[in-house]
Amino acid sequence: MDYRLLICLVISLFLADGNARSKTDAHRESLSRLQSYVGQWRGVGQVRRGSTIGAWSEQAACAWDLTSKQVSLELNSPKAKYFSSMRFMATDKSGNYKMAGQRESERVTYSGSLDDSGSLTLRIDKASPGAPDRLKLRLVAKGKRLLVLYEKKIAETRYTRLGEVGFTRKGSGFGSGISYVECVVTGGEGTIPVKFEGKTYYVCCTGCKEYFDDDPAKAMAEYHERVAERKAKAAKK
Repeated sequence: MDYRLLICLVISLFLADGNARSKTDAHRESLSRLQSYVGQWRGVGQVRRGSTIGAWSEQAACAWDLTSKQVSLELNSPKAKYFSSMRFMATDKSGNYKMAGQRESERVTYSGSLDDSGSLTLRIDKASPGAPDRLKLRLVAKGKRLLVLYEKKIAETRYTRLGEVGFTRKGSGFGSGISYVECVVTGGEGTIPVKFEGKTYYVCCTGCKEYFDDDPAKAMAEYHERVAERKAKAAKK
C-alpha cells in the first residue's frame, strides 16, 4: 500500500469534515437571529385588521432541528390556514434565508432576508396556485408577539393582503417581564431542564433537547467554549 496516498486521503477527509462543520456552524449562527421564534404560540388570524369576519385561530410550536444535514428552525402549526409547517434555513451568514412551507401534499419554497428592524420578508420562488406570494414575519412587544402577514401579488411590485396571524407566546405573561435563562445549545431563552453531571441546565426547545441528549458532554463542551469566547471578547473591550 502507498502510505503517502493513504495519508493524503486521510487529510482530505479531515479537511472535508472540517469544511462541512464550518458551514454548519455558519448556518447555525445565521439562524440564531431567528432564535426568538422558538417557543409555543397561540394565534388569531384576521383577513382584515380589527374585523372578526373570516377570523380563525391557530396554535404553533417552533423548535430547532440540529440533527438533520441542514440545520433549521421548524415552525409547526397543524391546523394553520396556509402552512402546516414552515422550515427556515440559512443560505449564508449574511442574513439570507430559505423557507419551505408545507401545504397539504405540496411543498412551497420562499427566499428572503432580514431588514435592519429584524423583520423577515420572504418571496415565493415559483408561483403556486393558492399559496401566498409573499410573507412578512416580525416580532413585537419584546418578543412576546409574532406577526405573520400573508400577501398575494397583483402587479410587478404590488401586493394585497390575504390575512395576518397575530401570535402570542404561551406563558409569556403578555405585558409583564420575562426572566432569562440561557439555552446551553443555542444561547436562546432556556425553558426545558436537562441534567449533566448532577447539575441542571436548560435548553430552549425539543430540537435542542434531542441534540443535548444525543451527546451531553459535547453539548456542554460547546457551551463552555462559547462562554469563554464571550468573556475573552468582553475583556478586550
